[in-house]
Amino acid sequence: AKDEWVLNGTKTWATNGGIANVHVVVATVDPALGTRGHASFIIPPNTPGMTQGQKFKKHGIRASHTAEVILDDVRVPGRCLLGGKDKLDSRLARAREGKSNKTQAAMSTFEASRPLVGAQALGIARAAYEYSLDYAKERRAFGRAIIENQGIAFKLADMKMEIDAARLLVWRACWMAATKKRFENGEGSMSKLKAGEVAVHVTEEAIQILGGYGYVREYPVERWHRDAKIYTIFEGTSEIQRLVIARAISGVHIP
Repeated sequence: AKDEWVLNGTKTWATNGGIANVHVVVATVDPALGTRGHASFIIPPNTPGMTQGQKFKKHGIRASHTAEVILDDVRVPGRCLLGGKDKLDSRLARAREGKSNKTQAAMSTFEASRPLVGAQALGIARAAYEYSLDYAKERRAFGRAIIENQGIAFKLADMKMEIDAARLLVWRACWMAATKKRFENGEGSMSKLKAGEVAVHVTEEAIQILGGYGYVREYPVERWHRDAKIYTIFEGTSEIQRLVIARAISGVHIP
C-alpha cells in the first residue's frame, strides 16, 4: 500500500543488528526483477515485529555486535521508504521495460565506502608492523638483535613496502571520492582488496617474527591477526572485489 509496507524475512551478519535504534533494510518489492526489484526502508525505533535473532561468536572483532535481524510482519509507514513511492514506481517501470542499467544504490554505497574499510585494515597492518619492528630491534638471540638477521629484516622490508602500496591505493580512492571522480576501474575495490589482504599477511608475519610470543594473548599481534581476517570477507569478499575490478576494466559482465 502507498501509506504502509509490510516486511518479512531474516537478515544475517548485521552489525549492531537488533540493538541499533534505527535499522535500514533493503527488501525485495518485485521478485520478478531480481536485484533491480529492491527498495530501502528505514525501520523506526521500537517497531513491532522486528527482533534480534542469533548473536554470533566471532573469530575476531569480538567487540562488534553481529547478529541476525528477524522481521515478522513488520509494518512501516510509506514515509519510511527511502526516496519515496513515486521514484520507486518510476525506477521499477524502467526496469520492467529493460531500460534500467544503473548500479543498484546499495552497491554504489559499498563502492564508495570501501576505501574507508581499507583504511581500517591499513591501521591494523601498520600497528602489527610497528610492534614487530620494535620487537625485532630489542629482542636479542645469539648475541645480537634479531633484526640483524636477513630472515627477519627482509620480512619487515616487505611488510613496510606492502603497507605503503596499500596506503597509496587508499589515499587515491579517498581523493577520488572527495573530488567526486568516478571509480572507472574499480579503484574503491582495489583499495579495499589490497589493504585487506596486506593486513592478513602483515599480521601473520608479525606473529612469525615474535615467534611463540606472537601466538599468546599477552602480546597483541595474535588479536590483530584475528581482527584482520574480516577485511577479506565483509564489505565484499576479496573474490567479489576482483570481480568488480574485472568488470570495470573489461566492460564485460563477468558472472
